Amino acid sequence: MGKDKERGFGFSSGTVAHGSSLSPAARVPLALWKPFAQWCCLQPKDTAKMPESAWKLVFYTMSWSYSTYLLFFTNYTFFHDPPSAFYDWKSGMTVPTDIAIAYLIQGSFYGHSIYATVYMDDWRKDSTVMVVHHVVTLALITFSYAFRFHSIGLLVLFLHDINDIQLEFTKLNVYFKTRGGDYYLIHDILSNMGSVSFSITWFWFRLYWFPLKVLYATCVSSLQSVPNIPFYFFFNSLLLTLLCMNIYWFLFIVAFVAKVLTGQMKDVKDLREYEGEEGAQRAAALLMAQQRLQSEDAGHLNNSAEGKHVQNGITKEKHL
Repeated sequence: MGKDKERGFGFSSGTVAHGSSLSPAARVPLALWKPFAQWCCLQPKDTAKMPESAWKLVFYTMSWSYSTYLLFFTNYTFFHDPPSAFYDWKSGMTVPTDIAIAYLIQGSFYGHSIYATVYMDDWRKDSTVMVVHHVVTLALITFSYAFRFHSIGLLVLFLHDINDIQLEFTKLNVYFKTRGGDYYLIHDILSNMGSVSFSITWFWFRLYWFPLKVLYATCVSSLQSVPNIPFYFFFNSLLLTLLCMNIYWFLFIVAFVAKVLTGQMKDVKDLREYEGEEGAQRAAALLMAQQRLQSEDAGHLNNSAEGKHVQNGITKEKHL
């Protein structure tokens, strides 16, 4: 239901912290995309981040497209008529193969995301919430399949994945703004457009349609169709937890927009780039490296000045 945030835009998935800890699934996008990032002459920090965003953009685009196909180009009516998800509900009913495929893909992705957030990604201000989000999401996928609430689960996936597409698209354009020492206006424009559309669709899909279509169907319509539907409170508590996290992350979006409107932020970037212990250590290491280079440059200049003297403003070599 959406891993949202580098948080290249101020809201979720951190960069890979230690290449040696990468799983085989994580090495594939790096192997495919990192040479391309280097060929495009991205900045070193963007070269490290770009493969992850490119991989997520491909995954979320494909998964959301598949959900869109099922909801709008088949006989399923769950989007236009969410209560229909419970009209013919029966315990132990057969899960359609096309929906089962979507569940298998999403369950695998979020299962790996829990490991990635804990062991691979930079630890950030909202990383704890991210872990909770992935656990809740995986629980929703698992239990909605087991309880045969798969119809409403497909709608939840559809409403959440679209924001991840826009997030990764925005992050990629942020990375591509500066390439080979040159600035590209088109990527700046696209990143700003992506951030605006991301903010709007986050509110519309997750904070408007999600309660209107999903929560109303699970909290009200389900009892009307199946008065003694099992696991009612458990399933709805997970959905309400997901809604609370959507609201929590929307506060980051509001903070981002406020900083842009007040002129505190000129570029689309991560609001928490150096938040957390690891980020602080990286910033300190960078500062120390810069100071060391400055000291070395000063020493080099002093050494080159030895054996010379200045006469009438002109440096001349000393000769014995």
